[in-house]
Amino acid sequence: MKHHKVRTYKSAEHLDRADQLAWKIASVASDPVRIEDPVVDMIGNRIIDNAAVAAASIARHPVVSARAQAEAHPRQPGTTIFGLPSSQKYSPEWAAWANGVAVRELDFHDTFLAADYSHPGDNIPPVLAVGQHCDASGEDLLRGLAAGYETQVDLVKGICLHEHKIDHIAHLGPSAAVGIGALLGLPTETIYQAVQQALHVTTTTRQSRKGEISSWKAFAPAFAGKMAIEAVDRVMRGEGAPSAAWEGEDGFIAWLLSGPKAEYIVPLPQQGELKRAILDTYTKEYSAEYQSQALIDLARRMGPKIGDLAAIESIVIHTSHHTHYVIGTGANDPQKMDPKASRETLDHSIMYIFAVALEDGGWHHEKSYAPERAARPSTVELWHKISTVEDPEWTRRYHSHDPKEKAFGGRVIIKLKGGSTISDELAVADAHPLGARPFKRPDYIRKFRTLAEGVIATAEQDRFLAAVERLPSLRAGELSELTFSVDASRLGAPASHGIFDWKPDTQTAARRAAGS
Repeated sequence: MKHHKVRTYKSAEHLDRADQLAWKIASVASDPVRIEDPVVDMIGNRIIDNAAVAAASIARHPVVSARAQAEAHPRQPGTTIFGLPSSQKYSPEWAAWANGVAVRELDFHDTFLAADYSHPGDNIPPVLAVGQHCDASGEDLLRGLAAGYETQVDLVKGICLHEHKIDHIAHLGPSAAVGIGALLGLPTETIYQAVQQALHVTTTTRQSRKGEISSWKAFAPAFAGKMAIEAVDRVMRGEGAPSAAWEGEDGFIAWLLSGPKAEYIVPLPQQGELKRAILDTYTKEYSAEYQSQALIDLARRMGPKIGDLAAIESIVIHTSHHTHYVIGTGANDPQKMDPKASRETLDHSIMYIFAVALEDGGWHHEKSYAPERAARPSTVELWHKISTVEDPEWTRRYHSHDPKEKAFGGRVIIKLKGGSTISDELAVADAHPLGARPFKRPDYIRKFRTLAEGVIATAEQDRFLAAVERLPSLRAGELSELTFSVDASRLGAPASHGIFDWKPDTQTAARRAAGS
């Protein structure tokens, strides 16, 4: 890996195109290196993982809404949408929108945490959508996803967004554009322009993950993927983009990050170096914020040691800066302690998550968030006994570059009535590559089968998994096999209608006719 210094340049300073971060990223994307077997295998795992969580969310309101919007845009050759018959095709940017929301709604797929944080699996819907529309092959898809993951992980390692309250989709727009460019074998110049446009239009604030969190949390990554497709389409037509997007005097670093005097270090593969970043990422065993994964496992382990949970006087979770300030009491969000909070908010409350995991000895992607579950008196009482504190050692380990030292968990100290204490700690989740039960292909398949049960017919599950096994050999036109269909009764129906299906009622028509 080569480490690139990135800073702001005044307009009067000359910055060669080849020295701009966007060009360096595009050069990596257009470098036609081979995709090694472990990367091929992991890409297949993540395609299965995405389909699993999409199946579980197929009838949830945000997914139904996004799918309804996409269905207004049929197109040939087009792209498939999760749940719908593979014969029905839609414009790729809208299919990526629908599929992206389905993948993201339950916050249940892969993750990478470093200077910033991300869900690199969000690259798959837009890259796969374009691949289906453009009759790409399995090899093309592997090349595109390896490049998209590489870009996402390297940006997350080098540039912190959340410090400046910028949402992490600002790294996803460029990485998805890279993935699409690599999939299509586009020249460096085209990818360079698309990366810059994608950054420019996907920079949003972190209010989407603060306070009363709305369904936009699921839509935001899908928006970035949709914008990436449109960016690539636009620059393929010969159009340019704001340049230099990161380094410009009025650019991203100067005004939205640490300012004109700041310097960032972004690692990127050198020419000819393999793209292996996907192997640094990890998926979720539980449908909750990644920093809660190890703590759910820890709650399962500590519960039997406590016995009667009514004997608990207080619980203090000693953890990293990020966990304390984003999903802990350091966020100062009263909504994180509110039994009436949305699922999205409860997902970002480690106090709620730890309380439920202690009581239930595990976690369920739907039942653990049910309103009646959140309102259970014993849960509310326990929940409000839990607080977090930042521990400098856990913060250091969170940011460590040594994978054996890197940690996303914490140390829990439980004080019981009478004065005795119980304490334990866990650095990484059991499902983490360095955890007690690291996820392998059979675990991804089991997750898929579990979440697809009662949603996707068994024969359709088998067909989809067989297609993933053949991923490297899929021919042009066969990428549509990497989806699934369900019975129409499983899809849910939109609760309301939008612009695309607007039909004026008779009273409205009468008023217009009368000139009122």
